[in-house]
Amino acid sequence: MSIAVQPKIIIHGGAGSSLKSKGGVESVRQSLHKIVEEIYRLLLEGMSAPCAVVRGCQLLEDNPRFNAGTGSVLQSDGQIRMSAALMDGFNQRFSGVINVSRVKNPIELALALQSSPDRVLSDNGAANLLRELQVPDHDPLTELRLLEWIQERRGDFNKEMAGVVAERELVTESSAGRGTIGVVVLDQQGQLAVGTSTGGKGFERIGRVSDSAMPAGNYGTSHAAVSCTGIGEDIIDECLAARIVVRVTDGLTLPAAFDRSFTEAQQNQRDLGAIGIDQSGAIAWGKTSEVLLAAYHNGTEIGDTLEWDDGSLTGCV
Repeated sequence: MSIAVQPKIIIHGGAGSSLKSKGGVESVRQSLHKIVEEIYRLLLEGMSAPCAVVRGCQLLEDNPRFNAGTGSVLQSDGQIRMSAALMDGFNQRFSGVINVSRVKNPIELALALQSSPDRVLSDNGAANLLRELQVPDHDPLTELRLLEWIQERRGDFNKEMAGVVAERELVTESSAGRGTIGVVVLDQQGQLAVGTSTGGKGFERIGRVSDSAMPAGNYGTSHAAVSCTGIGEDIIDECLAARIVVRVTDGLTLPAAFDRSFTEAQQNQRDLGAIGIDQSGAIAWGKTSEVLLAAYHNGTEIGDTLEWDDGSLTGCV
């Protein structure tokens, strides 16, 4: 089958403090590269952008290393509440769930809402949707997340948070690389889609809403698609994903839109990161944090940003 458009993909597993060891870097790299390879193969087989995004998010949600799905952080009351969003760039349609519990893959609920007249549901509405869809009950709690919550309780919630990866990383290889996850795809039909999923900030006030289920953190059109990670409030204040996409729509190249937006974010002392693809197939990324856990396939080879530390705010291929 001939390829009308060369597919592209970039994914992220969060951003924040540097990984603690070389072994941690390689462990995260293996996880991200494996997912990129699988989704790129599906794109070559003709999978649509929204379906590829959902599959990529599922694989990331199922990896307990990352703060999404299984492995999500606990909130201040010891409960897990997750948020996720999907945006179909071709149809310019956004859908998502906010603070949903007891589900393995929140991104699947966002997909189910794509065809609904009510496309963003919060806690009770999302719980009702789970029952309607007969989604099996799933406990996303892991032993490591419970240990972190117990340690934080002992500190009476006064510990310093670890930037944008939700909580201070334990100095072990197994804990390296936790964070909000995101997937951006350009398919063979030249259509874009983006998905983002998170367990939240960790130890937050009950009812706090993440940027991941807002256009501020997850946005795409036929021109470009962007997924963000970092301090949700910083991303919301910058309206980062939508800002980058609008700048591309208004005529900037994707790299230029990232450069301008991240320069502004740094001037405003924000702590965040983002990944994106435009209609031409350009791939871009940016961070104001120490590290961005992203990997991509540019149509020729797989690359990543795990050890990207040249002092620049943005990069592209």
